[in-house]
Amino acid sequence: MKGKVFNIQKFSVHDGPGIRTTVFLKGCPLRCMWCHNPESFSHRVEMMWDSKKCTHCLNCVSVCPAQAVHKKGEHIVTDMTKCIACDLCVLKCPNDARELVGSEVSVDELVTEVLKDKVFYENSGGGVTFSGGEPLAQADFVLQVAKNLKSENIHVAIDTSGYWKIHNLNEIIEYTDIFLYDLKMIDQKKHKYYTGVSNELIIENLHKLIEQKAKIDLRLPIIGGVNDEMKEIERMIEFVKHLDVQKVRLLPYHNMSEHKYRKLGKEYPRDLFHVPKEKELLRIKERFEESGVKNIKIGG
Repeated sequence: MKGKVFNIQKFSVHDGPGIRTTVFLKGCPLRCMWCHNPESFSHRVEMMWDSKKCTHCLNCVSVCPAQAVHKKGEHIVTDMTKCIACDLCVLKCPNDARELVGSEVSVDELVTEVLKDKVFYENSGGGVTFSGGEPLAQADFVLQVAKNLKSENIHVAIDTSGYWKIHNLNEIIEYTDIFLYDLKMIDQKKHKYYTGVSNELIIENLHKLIEQKAKIDLRLPIIGGVNDEMKEIERMIEFVKHLDVQKVRLLPYHNMSEHKYRKLGKEYPRDLFHVPKEKELLRIKERFEESGVKNIKIGG
């Protein structure tokens, strides 16, 4: 069995307890307009091209065995339907302007890689976190890796959007120590507009996990201009205060991923969002606490 991974981030401290390795998997059914990882949308391997680094030497064009790379105006374009992911164009680029995003790894390969830092997990109470994209879009692969990690007594977390229909949920719960569960907004119409999907399945799956006594770290992204109005916050509070979850975290939006959209040839809707100010986040946190929501933090 193989999975499609686009990054393995070591010494992560924001994706669960302790020092962790975060495995980012390709593929996501959501299209959140503010997404920090647009390279995770597609299940396919993709090419990132940095126009600011490129000097148009055309090495990439000349070395491509599949003739997938060509110049179009001021851009170097890669036809991913032809690309065979050989990585030659990346290796031959003298300016590091090209990056192939995504690769297939087997269960054993991934387990071997993340176990290299086992001593750090043991000393810090850390472990391995599956993120994405939506890691449970590759549920069978994640489950098999999790089983192998639990046999080594490694703490396992799954960072999820909650948008999935999977047949092996009980098994996944059995081999997962904690779910980092994103809940973006309660208003269903707004949720569909900004993410491309309804939140109905997300809320349904959250209740399923709670019913099965899964440990949940509920994460509420706070996006300035989208869900930071007090009306929306009050609806979120009313929903959250009745949930049996371990922690609630307010995750402030940031715009540090804009360069990724440019490299992928995607447009970033920068004018739609803003970074929430600290005093706004503190005000939101205080409202949660006043309403009886315990163990709430700002940040991951």
